[in-house]
Order: sequence, then C-alpha cells, then structure tokens
Amino acid sequence: MDLTTILGIVLSIGGIIGGQVLEGGHIGSIIQDTAAIIVFGGTIGAVLVGTPMADVKTGLALVKTVFLNAKGDDVPKIIKELIEASQIARKESILALEKKLNSFSSPYMQTIFRFVIDGVDPNTIRDIFESEIFLEEEHLTAGAKIWEAAGGYSPTVGIIGAVLGLIHVMENLADTSKLGAGIAVAFVATVYGVASANLFFFPFAKKIIRKIKLQAQIKEMILTGAIGIVSGMNPFIIEEKLRAYNPHAHKDKQGGQGEQG
Repeated sequence: MDLTTILGIVLSIGGIIGGQVLEGGHIGSIIQDTAAIIVFGGTIGAVLVGTPMADVKTGLALVKTVFLNAKGDDVPKIIKELIEASQIARKESILALEKKLNSFSSPYMQTIFRFVIDGVDPNTIRDIFESEIFLEEEHLTAGAKIWEAAGGYSPTVGIIGAVLGLIHVMENLADTSKLGAGIAVAFVATVYGVASANLFFFPFAKKIIRKIKLQAQIKEMILTGAIGIVSGMNPFIIEEKLRAYNPHAHKDKQGGQGEQG
C-alpha cells in the first residue's frame, strides 16, 4: 500500500470539508448530482474523444499503481542479489546461476538471467531488453497521460457547468424558488472541475508516470548487472556500477568518505 497516496487524499478532502464546516457551511451544499454529471460526464467524454481506446484501458489499469507499490521494486535487495550472482558466476560459472534463478525477487531479473544462463551474447541481450524497456515505458506513459488530459479538461467543463447553471438562473428570475438550485449548480460545478483536476487527476498522472520511470530504471539496473556478469566483469566493478541506481547508498558512501576525511 502506498501510504502517501492515502494520506494525501485524506488531507486534501479533509481540509476542504473541514474548511467548509468551520465557515458554517453544510457538506450537503457541495453535493450536487447535476454538477457531478456535467463535470465528470463531460470530462470522460472529452478524454475518450482525444485518446485511443488502448491508451484508455492502459490508463485505467494503471490506477492501482497510485495506491499500491509494485512487487519486486526493492532496489537494495535486487542489487544484493545481482552482486551475489556475479560472485557465483566468478567463483563457479554462469551455469551455476541456474539453481538460484527461481529465488530472485524480481520476475524481470529471472527473465533476463535465463538469457544469461543460456550464454546469449551481451550485445544481443542489450539490444533485446533495451528496446523492450523503452517501448514498454512509452506504452505505459501514454496510458498515464489520460489522467493529465482529464486534469486539463475538467476545470473547463466545470466552467461550462457554471455557465449552464447561470443560464438556468436567468431563465427563472421570476421564480425565486428555483434561483438557489441554479446558482448552486453553477458554483459547485466549478468546484468539482477545479478540485478533481488538482486533487486527483494531475496528482494521479504525476505519481503513475514517476512509478513507470522507477520501474524502467530498475529494469535498466538489472540489465546492467546481467551484462556485466556475462561480460566477465569483476563483481566489485559491477557493484560500483549498480550503486548509482541506489541514491540512498550513494549518500551513505559520501557521508562515510566525509567522516573519514
């Protein structure tokens, strides 16, 4: 579970509702079915018009990454496994890694090391998996951008809802009993459009894209380690190359060097 997402949603919604209550307002006054239909219906429609269905499906599937952390993304653990694998290959042979294959925490690592164990040329491994990483990142990012699109459309659709509400008010100036409902729809539609964009759609897109990039970096790290092993690189050199993918370890190393100096 990604606790920052849960905490952020609770704080943002709680802050808005709490402010409304403290100002003497009622929660029911910001709940308007008509405004919700206009804003969310219009936003969904605009996204569908401007986005291929394949990207829409991908974007919807990626919502879970906002709330959940992906399995096999423990960078320090993967680095440790790669270093251990390099040591085994150095002391014994690359074929000796076959017995360790199923114990790797990352499924992607298992996939790459099947090629390593089979003795595939390092350049071939690089060509295959670099292209795969790039294309997958492009595909997932295109799906994530439907949330950016929704964030761009919803405030404008909210303004449309506000105008419609005001039109309704102008049409019923003689009937004061309908003025309140029309004005409520006008203002609440604007709130729905702006709030949904800035509290949900844009933050969702930002977090999804960030996690896509992190997953791509982890795969690049695994690929770097695997190619180093196939190339017969010294485990100490492989460890140093992998350290760049773990910023916390890099900071610790710098801190240790500073203390020694």
